[in-house]
Amino acid sequence: MHLPLPAGNVDPPRLAMLGGTFDPVHLGHLRSAVELREALSLDRVHLIPASVPPLRGEPRVSPEQRLELLRLGIGDTPGLVADPRELHRDGPSWSADTLASLREEFGVDARLVMALGHDAFLRLADWHEPERLFAMAHLVVIDRPDHEAALPAALQALIAGREVDKPAALMARPAGGLLRLALPSRMAISATEVRRRLASGRSVRYLLPEAVERHLLVHGLYRR
Repeated sequence: MHLPLPAGNVDPPRLAMLGGTFDPVHLGHLRSAVELREALSLDRVHLIPASVPPLRGEPRVSPEQRLELLRLGIGDTPGLVADPRELHRDGPSWSADTLASLREEFGVDARLVMALGHDAFLRLADWHEPERLFAMAHLVVIDRPDHEAALPAALQALIAGREVDKPAALMARPAGGLLRLALPSRMAISATEVRRRLASGRSVRYLLPEAVERHLLVHGLYRR
């Protein structure tokens, strides 16, 4: 059960899905969500942990533990929601199905965005039903400071004619557009490096929210 959107707003709701393994959630994830909300004037950003990531290995901790860490990381941050909907479905966590669920919940006029990093964007043509993603939502690619690569031919064909250069152009319709967005902080924190540090007993201070760090250390998560 999610908090209701602000009452009295006559404009269509503006929402974003920010999915991932969150294995574990770190300050890069959370700061990106805050800055994404500001840049697109969103009502809410749904951070959605994948239960079974289709294109990645099995996460080190359970989906329920990753969701708990995400809730701890978000705390009382306005406009950010830890959304468990993918944990309630069987099988792989297809993003197209998640977007369909959000679209059904918030209506055909909602401005729905799926945000993803540049590394994931480069593999978009290999995703499950990639064309359906654009039927359900806009895609916003969050640039990362350590990712510069040419686009594969299949990806170029998929996004042809969809790209806009400003948030206002994206939000003029409910779905179907593509925007590349450079967020101010551009925090290149790696969950892989966080896991390595935890496994070897090295410090993760200032990489994770304090509540997440405390929970990980108390419960010994990600230790070898």
